Amino acid sequence: MRPIRTIIAALLVVSCLLPFASPAASVQAAAAGTAVFSDIRGHWAEQTIGKLAAQGLLDGFPDGTFRPDDTVTADQFIKILLLSFSELYPNGERSWTSSFLSRLSPAGQRVIQQDYRDFTFRPNTVGYWAKPYIDLAGDLNLIGKSQFADYKASLKREDVAEILYYTIRETEYVEDETYSRSLASAFGDFQSATARQQKFIAEATAKGIMEGYPNGYFGVGRYVTRAEALRILERLTVKSARVDAQGGDNTYVKVVPTRDGSYKKLVFPDRAMMDAYGVMEEAGKLRGTNYDLEETTLRLFKDADAKAAALKGGTDAERFANETTLWLDPKFNTYGVTIRLQDGVLARNTESIRKFTDFIFGYNADTFYNAFANICGLIAAGKPVENATLTIGDYAVETSVQPDGQTVVFSILRK
Repeated sequence: MRPIRTIIAALLVVSCLLPFASPAASVQAAAAGTAVFSDIRGHWAEQTIGKLAAQGLLDGFPDGTFRPDDTVTADQFIKILLLSFSELYPNGERSWTSSFLSRLSPAGQRVIQQDYRDFTFRPNTVGYWAKPYIDLAGDLNLIGKSQFADYKASLKREDVAEILYYTIRETEYVEDETYSRSLASAFGDFQSATARQQKFIAEATAKGIMEGYPNGYFGVGRYVTRAEALRILERLTVKSARVDAQGGDNTYVKVVPTRDGSYKKLVFPDRAMMDAYGVMEEAGKLRGTNYDLEETTLRLFKDADAKAAALKGGTDAERFANETTLWLDPKFNTYGVTIRLQDGVLARNTESIRKFTDFIFGYNADTFYNAFANICGLIAAGKPVENATLTIGDYAVETSVQPDGQTVVFSILRK
């Protein structure tokens, strides 16, 4: 049998070989400050490395170096990502920060408080050291279950942007995609990324968490260094450390709920459409609780049972059981009303429709509503109605009867 002292010494060596923090080393780093690593003096990330070492988020190598310009691997990045959402106590123990827990969705909070209530923030001492972190990150949807074939592989810039995208989606809200792409399209190599990667790069850029290089390139295909990883994660968790993303018109913005239960930021083309969004919210409330708002689409339901069936979504018929939809399309500066004509639809939804369209048309609201009611009456009576475009005030109203003969779309475009 090996002496206990020898076993403890061996475990300490293994702990030091792991690229990011052990609790004991973290406490030492907090006392030593930036001097804990011999190879970071004068490095551009010296202060970030020293600060995060003091917080117990990272450790160096047995020779006293940090090796800031070595590449970071997926498992290393995921570990420090999770540790950055925790705080270290003087005794070396950790707990999740209250701000992190409060930003998680109810599902994410259940994962933390139930499935991982005994999470120790320490690597495995038997088997793959990173497994606890990878499992938890996957269950919190911060990474895809099969995002990496090899978690020991070095991360590229677009890989980090992908992790950031899903982490932001779970803990903050994603930016308006049109706006974020307008910023990222300035990178000279943006088009060399796939369409999927462009979405991640655009989000990380718009949030001010990642930025390009002096040559005007984002660095698609370039490996991320350990120092860069720390700077990126510092910006993720400390909003004041983020860079100011320049470009585009970010004047009319609103954070809205999304289909998956999170939030995203939308940029509206003008004050009128942003205000119309607020009116649309109020129009939904006129139906009590028989409505659902996702991004810029307000669905109105016949009753609570129809709403519950639609949200559960067992079949297409149930998922699209809403009888009226009020909507906005900021990208094309278009408003709209979609109505499925059946018994009692107008009686139940007229007040909501009028509140929304009265705001849009102003003095011409009655003109629109009379045309709207006339078309709905003809369709309900089984009479043919041709698709047409009406001019009402400053708007062109396109009417389109759908193939089922019962659904009509009113698209309202500013001329």
